[in-house]
Amino acid sequence: MAVQTVASTAGTPDAADPAVDLGPAAALSCRECGERFALGPIFACELCFGPLEVAYDLPLGDPEALRKQIESGPENIWRYAPLLPVPADVAEKPNLNPGWTKLVKADNLARELGVTGGLYVKDDSGNPTHSFKDRVVAQALEAARAFGFTTLSCSSTGNLAGAVGAAAARAGLRSCVFIPHDLEQAKVVTAAVYGGELVAIEGTYDDVNRFCSELIGDPLGEGWGFVNVNLRPYYGEGSKTLAYEICEQFGWEIPDQWVIPIASGSQLTKIDKGLQELIKLGLVADKPYKIFGAQATGCSPVSAAFKAGHDVVRPQKPDTIAKSLAIGNPADGPYVLDIARRTGGAVDDVDDAAVVDAISLLARTEGIFAETAGGVTVGVTKKLIEAGLLDPSLSTVVLNTGDGLKTLDAVADRARPTATIRPDLDAFREAGLATG
Repeated sequence: MAVQTVASTAGTPDAADPAVDLGPAAALSCRECGERFALGPIFACELCFGPLEVAYDLPLGDPEALRKQIESGPENIWRYAPLLPVPADVAEKPNLNPGWTKLVKADNLARELGVTGGLYVKDDSGNPTHSFKDRVVAQALEAARAFGFTTLSCSSTGNLAGAVGAAAARAGLRSCVFIPHDLEQAKVVTAAVYGGELVAIEGTYDDVNRFCSELIGDPLGEGWGFVNVNLRPYYGEGSKTLAYEICEQFGWEIPDQWVIPIASGSQLTKIDKGLQELIKLGLVADKPYKIFGAQATGCSPVSAAFKAGHDVVRPQKPDTIAKSLAIGNPADGPYVLDIARRTGGAVDDVDDAAVVDAISLLARTEGIFAETAGGVTVGVTKKLIEAGLLDPSLSTVVLNTGDGLKTLDAVADRARPTATIRPDLDAFREAGLATG
């Protein structure tokens, strides 16, 4: 069922191939007009060209039984299989099994920032390839299997390329991923090491994404599952597991404030979707929460639109060290604006110097070495508190989505030996390091 174009299934979601088992997923629904389509490798509405997302038959009725089922599940994202577009036996298949990463109570950082209501860092650098992308790729992989794809692919700013390469290797599939030519060397290596094909494209991420969209419509792309293009509706659902995990780790409560990095914006919108599903299912109490988006100033189209009061996000040409967030034309940008405004949050940005300062601050206070995207979220959190937009008396969760070992160049100038000395005690005393 490796169809690459939008099938004529409008209004007939029951026309899905009965051999396709994606658990509680019932159909694809247009986020703009609400039209429903059969489950398949499609990503745009044939009526209004709006984005498609997964619609479910969720297990309503007994939240306590569902909560116990989840808590007895594996310590990875498959504990939430009843709420995801995956078969019931997903945990038995070869997969990287990401998720259930640490929620760190960041008391030292809280004191530095003046937060009194509880500050937490969701540290997703603990995933198999050291970024949150393992979550979304795990979801897309199950859809690729269901639709009979033989090659797993993506357009990537770095972390996704590595996650696709690793997941395909584990699943026994071919991978061919596409990246901008100027990525950090560590991300190039960690994408290539899994043995798949890695293709560097001359241009920005947006150029890479356009190329992949063309390849999908060409016979060359037959049998290819692009996790963030023709499998995007399923891929995006992986980000919901961040909402599920954080609320479960919070004692089945919703934290008051969330600070989430923005690349395409999909992570932020799907976290909100996950929170709304938890409320609908009765797994958490309905309560107000605020969602804040974080961008680097050198690629901040959503932040600029929010500050200007616009509903349209004007594309930008990226120029920032936060390359994992360097998407100048974010697909979910308008929906991020809607969520930030609906929840009473905001979208803000910090420059590269502030990103580096924030990486160092988080490492110094909590022993967490974040990549540049984590520096963006911590830096924006600090800025929001100083501006009076984020309430320090409320519980706040900040997302770190990747490992600083992937972006060493960002802090290389300041992360050096304190001193270089002769191997004797007198030299140590002369360096002034013997006290403190």
